[in-house]
Amino acid sequence: MIKLDPLFKIYAQLDDILDFGKSDAGHLRIVRILGGTFEGEKLSGKILNGGGDWQTLRDDGVMELEVRCLMQADNGALIHLTGQGMRHGPPEVMARMARGEAVAPDEYYFREFMRFKTSDKELAWLNGVFGLATGGREKNAVYLQVYAVN
Repeated sequence: MIKLDPLFKIYAQLDDILDFGKSDAGHLRIVRILGGTFEGEKLSGKILNGGGDWQTLRDDGVMELEVRCLMQADNGALIHLTGQGMRHGPPEVMARMARGEAVAPDEYYFREFMRFKTSDKELAWLNGVFGLATGGREKNAVYLQVYAVN
C-alpha cells in the first residue's frame, strides 16, 4: 500500500527563462534556480544557487520538466535533488501563466517525481525515498509541497 507523508515545502526563486526556441524535440527552455528555502518537520534548509529546470514544451501543450536542485540542510549537509515532472492545463490558463499572471494551482496540473542523494549519515534515509510533489508556478518562483512515498 502506498502512503504519502509530508516531507517539506520548497519555495525557490527563479531566473528569467532562457528560451532556446522550437526544435524537432519540442520548444526548449531552461530556468535557472537562484536560491530559496525548504522547510519540513524532519528536514529544513536552503536552496542553493546553481540548479535549474530543463523544460520541453510539447506540441500537445504539456511542459516536460527535468530538474536538478542543490539543497543544504540546516545541519550543513548537501543534498542533490533530481526531478522529472509535467505541467499542463487549459490553453487560456497556460497563456495567462506565460504572461506572468497569477494563476491558482488548482487551474492546472503540476506534478513532479523526485530522488535525493546525500552523503550525510544523519540524512542517509533520503537516499532510499522517492518524493512526489505538487505545486505552483509564479513569474519568477516555484513552490512545491513534497511528500515522501512510503
